[in-house]
Amino acid sequence: MGTLRVILGDQLSQTITSLAGCDKSRDVILMCEVWDEATYVAHHKKKIAFLFSAMRHFAHNLQKAGYKVDYTKLDDGENAGSFQGEVKRAIARHSIDRIIITHPGEYRVLQDIETWQETFGLPVEIREDDRFLCGLDEFRDWAKGRKQLRMEFFYREMRKKHGILLENGNPAGGQWNFDAENRKPPKDGLDIPTPHQSRPDDITSEVLDLVEARFDSHFGDLHPFHFAVTRQQALNALDQFITQRLSQFGDYQDAMIQNQPWMFHSHLAFYLNCGLLLPLECIRAAENAWHRGDAPLNAVEGFIRQILGWREYVRGVYWLKMPGYGDENFFAANAPLPEFYWSANTKMNCLRQCVLETRKNAYAHHIQRLMVLGNFALLAGVSPAEVNEWFLIVYADAFEWVEMPNVSGMILFADGGFLASKPYAAGGGYISKMSNYCDNCSYQVGKKNGPKACPFNYLYWDFLARNRAKLADNQRVGMMYKTYDRMGDDKKQAITDDASRFLKSLS
Repeated sequence: MGTLRVILGDQLSQTITSLAGCDKSRDVILMCEVWDEATYVAHHKKKIAFLFSAMRHFAHNLQKAGYKVDYTKLDDGENAGSFQGEVKRAIARHSIDRIIITHPGEYRVLQDIETWQETFGLPVEIREDDRFLCGLDEFRDWAKGRKQLRMEFFYREMRKKHGILLENGNPAGGQWNFDAENRKPPKDGLDIPTPHQSRPDDITSEVLDLVEARFDSHFGDLHPFHFAVTRQQALNALDQFITQRLSQFGDYQDAMIQNQPWMFHSHLAFYLNCGLLLPLECIRAAENAWHRGDAPLNAVEGFIRQILGWREYVRGVYWLKMPGYGDENFFAANAPLPEFYWSANTKMNCLRQCVLETRKNAYAHHIQRLMVLGNFALLAGVSPAEVNEWFLIVYADAFEWVEMPNVSGMILFADGGFLASKPYAAGGGYISKMSNYCDNCSYQVGKKNGPKACPFNYLYWDFLARNRAKLADNQRVGMMYKTYDRMGDDKKQAITDDASRFLKSLS
């Protein structure tokens, strides 16, 4: 008798806890591509191809390392279409006396796994996912008794715990956070390196053919396909970021340039979130670059904060708030998601560019997601459920544990301030400052009202006016109501009329 060790598609690390203590002569590693996971939302074609290819490469490498791997492809004739169905079939094929799996990333998957012991009559061990640098119990202990959680304080504790960017126990450079230095607008003549690209091999080509045949109706462009799909390729992507992009990442991490979707960002979330890279190795690589003098502290600290601070923080919030987090709707927003989030058919150039790049790459960087795509959904009062589903569908790095807190908490303030201290709402001036999108827009960002005015301008004030009862006491927003109150009645009415006209036009 042996153990069935189940590895999910976002657990592609040979150090995953479900493999610890594996007896290669008796134990079976189960991996499966299942229809339920590929279609519970209609994932971007590139996302499905990326994960299936990475899974197949990982299984191949496990076999080379001497593991006994039972792998089910999506188009295998007997594929049961679900995790539970594939586990049942594996138990029938092999002599199994227990099941081991690492804690999944998503609540709905955990709910399924927790039924397996009764369903199969076998002991099921769910092991902690120690790829994360803060355990779930540890995060719950940190959050206990706090009315509001703030990532900055959590981040400082993680820095101390793991000894990151410290000098004699104090923060390197004399401060914990250099975010104020990381908000430079784009300038002419920036030399932006080509992003890391991997050439599809036979395994990937087979997956691409499968996705083209089985998921043709899904959103997004499948080709060209250049994702890293192996551990070595992901390490190459990390090395290329450290050597070519990190030095400029800090200064321009908030900048947006038309036809430059990748900017100086790392594009490593794809590989972190599926397990090909580990958080601590990315953090140490950046820290070492600073020690060598290859990257400035503001860039290195900003990159590390995204992983050690934000990524760990949102995972903790997700598990703390589930299962009801996706139902929270502080502003009672119920508008449908505008059609242009799929088609890019809008005269607002910033939104058009971000949707086009998302469709092409299954990627947009964090300011495009937060301050363009997310900001519009917030101001327009779009239903959190629809916005969450869209973000989960379109981005190849999106799993619910990381997507939902970013959307419901950060973008939409749907949790009423549990995660973020204020709604990240902004008018067109912010987008104009941080991008060149406004140069090629049908609207004029300098106009505040009327048919030619940038819709972000009047939608921003209309959002504040509509939600005054819920936001007036927020210290970070309250000052804007003083500005609003100084406006004349004609100005306020123009804001209401313009917003109403524009929002009606979306339907």
